[in-house]
Amino acid sequence: MKYKTLGNTGLLVSQLCLGTMTFSDGTGVYEHIGNVGQSGADELVKASIDAGINFFDTADVYSAGASERTLGQSFKNLGIPRNEVVLATKVYSRMGQGRNDVGASRGHIMDAVEASLRRLQTDHIDLYQIHATDTLTPVEETLRALDDLVRQGKVRYLGVSNWQAWRIATALGVSARLNLERFNTLQAYYSIAGRDLERELKPLLEAEKMGLLVWSPLAGGLLSGKFSRENQSPEGSRRSSFDFPIVDKERAWTVIDTLKPIAAAHGCSPARIALAWLLAKPVVTSVIVGAKRLSQLEDNIAATGIVLSDDEIAALDAVSELPPEYPGWMLATQGSDRLGPVDLWADKISQTS
Repeated sequence: MKYKTLGNTGLLVSQLCLGTMTFSDGTGVYEHIGNVGQSGADELVKASIDAGINFFDTADVYSAGASERTLGQSFKNLGIPRNEVVLATKVYSRMGQGRNDVGASRGHIMDAVEASLRRLQTDHIDLYQIHATDTLTPVEETLRALDDLVRQGKVRYLGVSNWQAWRIATALGVSARLNLERFNTLQAYYSIAGRDLERELKPLLEAEKMGLLVWSPLAGGLLSGKFSRENQSPEGSRRSSFDFPIVDKERAWTVIDTLKPIAAAHGCSPARIALAWLLAKPVVTSVIVGAKRLSQLEDNIAATGIVLSDDEIAALDAVSELPPEYPGWMLATQGSDRLGPVDLWADKISQTS
């Protein structure tokens, strides 16, 4: 297992993170995700620790708090010292019927963090993440509340999930101007079947030295090896009943067609190759993997041992490449002559607006 710093901090986290959305009672929307109980969770957490994973991610909304409770109890059951794990959770989603039981207001954040600490059976959260965009609450209010939590010692680092690039940039500017704790990480969807974040979010993360935590690296199971152009709804697969996250299916089938022979050459599942492709991307800090069974987790962990050749990466990059989109193609056109002399009247030079 390799480790990276969590964004521009000194905290080291494993390149794989155990996502615990499957730790639940299986009710509501989470019946599509999993219903791993306490004994199953203990088994997955132990296997993760044994493999060198020190990073665990959950959220208050996962099965209405059941995921947090189960994860916290697993650490107790297994006797894992608190300082040996990096614990991440999230706040924003609705946790009650009240008007203020949702969002990123100071009121909801302060209530939610206390509830998460109780469920997790801990006195601090290593990475506290705003789970979604709150269009009502001023970003200054959210950041001041989070800054207070860091100063109180209840939270150590801050992150955000599923935000647009411009909104993250705005928040970073506010933090700098008001001398508040800044967001260190973005948790976002990224996979070889869905590379949308490369347009705006990837450049922002690189420029601001933020860490990228990847959720749904197998596109909701689409890249697991069960799906293909010929078998688009395999029985028993989560994605067959819960078609999420959104991907360009036609491009995805072509990606899968390319994954399979590479996987065969390595003697492994297509899922491992899809994970290895992500792990090879410098912008990626940690890839969040979830599992309902130990065999799934073990297969995912094995991806850390795969080294893709330059030719294999080039083939996967080419088949999954995003179509050109403005202003990206215009930037490339207008900036193409910056590194050398240009004959303005040469036939090969096209004049653009």
